[in-house]
Amino acid sequence: MKWSSLIREILVFFVLTFIVTGLVSYLYNAVVHGQGQMEWHHAFQMATIFAIVFPLVHLFEQRK
Repeated sequence: MKWSSLIREILVFFVLTFIVTGLVSYLYNAVVHGQGQMEWHHAFQMATIFAIVFPLVHLFEQRK
């Protein structure tokens, strides 16, 4: 796997995870607490973790 494809995967996972986590936290807060607030910290944290872990796992599985 080339570096450019690894960076592209990291960016794609980051954006998708950030959007999904933000929407889930917004809907959770809207339904449970009655306030439509997105928790930016948790969305950024989850997106960073998944953006690093999933492409690396994919890279190591390809090397087997």
